[in-house]
Amino acid sequence: MSLKDRVSILDGNTFVVSDCAGDIEASRTTPTGLFAFDTRFLSRWVLTLNGERLSPISVDDLQYFETRYFLTPGAPTHYVDAKQSVIRQRQIGVHMEERLIVLNHELRAVDVEIRLEADSDFADIFDVKNAEIKRAGEIATFVDEDRLRFSYRRDLFHRETIISSSEPAEICASGISFNVRIEPHGRWITQLEVATVVRPGPRRPSHQSIQAQTRRKRVEMREELGRWLADAPKLVSTWDALTEAYHQGLVDLSALRYVPLISRGKSVPAAGLPWFMTMFGRDSILTSLQMLPFKPELARITLSALGLIQGARLEDFREQEPGKIMHEVRYGESAAFEEQPQSAYYGAADTTPLYVILLDEYERWSGDANTVRDLKVEAYRALDWIDGYGDLMGNGYIWYQRRNTKNGLENQCWKDSLNSISYHDGRLPACPRATCELQGYAYDAKVRGARLARQFWNDPAYADRLEREADELKKRFNRDFWVDDGEYYALALDTDGRPVDALSSNMGHLLWSGIVDEARAQKVVDHLLGPKLFSGWGVRTLAEGEGRYNPVGYHVGTVWPFDNSFIAWGLWRFGFRKEAGRISKGIIDAAKFFNGRLPEAFAGYDRALTAYPVQYPTACSPQAWSAGAPMLLLRTMLGLEPVGDHLVSDPVLPDGIDRIEVHDIPGRWGRTDVVAHR
Repeated sequence: MSLKDRVSILDGNTFVVSDCAGDIEASRTTPTGLFAFDTRFLSRWVLTLNGERLSPISVDDLQYFETRYFLTPGAPTHYVDAKQSVIRQRQIGVHMEERLIVLNHELRAVDVEIRLEADSDFADIFDVKNAEIKRAGEIATFVDEDRLRFSYRRDLFHRETIISSSEPAEICASGISFNVRIEPHGRWITQLEVATVVRPGPRRPSHQSIQAQTRRKRVEMREELGRWLADAPKLVSTWDALTEAYHQGLVDLSALRYVPLISRGKSVPAAGLPWFMTMFGRDSILTSLQMLPFKPELARITLSALGLIQGARLEDFREQEPGKIMHEVRYGESAAFEEQPQSAYYGAADTTPLYVILLDEYERWSGDANTVRDLKVEAYRALDWIDGYGDLMGNGYIWYQRRNTKNGLENQCWKDSLNSISYHDGRLPACPRATCELQGYAYDAKVRGARLARQFWNDPAYADRLEREADELKKRFNRDFWVDDGEYYALALDTDGRPVDALSSNMGHLLWSGIVDEARAQKVVDHLLGPKLFSGWGVRTLAEGEGRYNPVGYHVGTVWPFDNSFIAWGLWRFGFRKEAGRISKGIIDAAKFFNGRLPEAFAGYDRALTAYPVQYPTACSPQAWSAGAPMLLLRTMLGLEPVGDHLVSDPVLPDGIDRIEVHDIPGRWGRTDVVAHR
């Protein structure tokens, strides 16, 4: 099933992926289903009318949690003169609700059989992603008087899917059927409820109670979306693509808010649909950074949630270390039975310094000194991790090497695919590895930690020490990571301390961290905006001419909107405002070809070669830090920076853009407006 044929609706913890007729037919090549808490609760949900499959005429995405399908029986033709048609309206709340309306367009009454084939494989999300369904427990099917129930049990791990209808139905183990007569030009309606039960109890909910719960949740979601959008700053611009991307990003981030069991009912940004609908340390932190001028409360909740499960001991299986910030948490079967380490998993080397960076940047925007004081211990432990467990080689850099050699991540930076870290000639270095951006994050964390220690933690001696360490790290880094032959920063160091010399986008992150030597900044910018890295739509993850370059390779040539938003922010920091505008314009121009919703990644083909950006085949969409990319680009173009209790703006608009206004920007100053004209 291609991306164009996929329809998704979601509510944080629950989501549905179907085809454009609303049907779910899970297979190795079509990872569709109804998912909740990393388990697939429906693997088959196929609607037929008199034994015929239905074809879509139109699909309306009403809200991120609600879709309406207009369908006719049989195969689609150029001239449709259907005798009957179906409106299938699907909504996600606590559970899935589907309203079926069957319309008779004939002058006579008709007898029709309406059938929904149903099944559940209760597959773990990792098995679905890997197209390899493994099952150690038992599935049971129960045909009750008024419902169809699928149950899965493996020891104490128990999940249930309960299907019920507002109209009388014939129920069997493979689905539910309705045999009805519809009067001339009449209609027949039923309300179907599919409950995803994570903790089945002795008394199972009735159709009415499930329906009431779902409707109540849906009302809450509509009201919450309204409040979320109303509370966000208002954008006014002559640049339609920016306006569309900004609005879509806000809607998508509302949809991707996820309530992990550790957050005390508060929501954090989930990473993306369909594979990463859970809290990821890196993704949640970077998305919160992007959203600070627009939704600063995301940062506070993310910091608190991640602090609650900060690493406290040494454990190889989950790669936990004292002070380390979590990478990923899952609630599916494989995590529950420790077949995967994601319960929670700490295999990321960047989340810990990024945690300190977010804490400082959040205070600069919000003035929330109480949160900084409340998280003092967590921040100290994170800073200690950088020089302790983070420095595997004892030479002052952050390195990574997986402790879990069976199913831990080989690469523990944001480019975490197997082939993402390579030499210029394509060879892969041995581990441990020290990628360049990790050192930039460590430098930035020490500088920001020093500010927090001096201003909020009453620890000037510690602040002085952090500043000395940051200065030493910067000097050492600019000596060891600089590639003289080419004049750029290496992607990484190998175990022998030699540069892993591929030319990549990673060095763009060095600019926003501030670790780049001022005298070398121009060379870095020349590479980032040069033809090998800059496609015209954005900066590629790996430059053309590198041994592993592939314009449709996940981390070896594609363009990632989030990556580009931080690169643009770094360019602005070093005074390269027009260059930041070029990147901003390329990414926002690309967004209009995706109806405002930037995907996780798109192909790195040169803009002169394609009339539009080509989406990466399995990219997540929506994805949190892609949805946040227009926000950080907007901050960059307007030059927004908190200075004391004031918001300062130093705008430089991209060529061809006449006006951008943002009203009611929240922060320690209250609310304020920024207006930029050419």
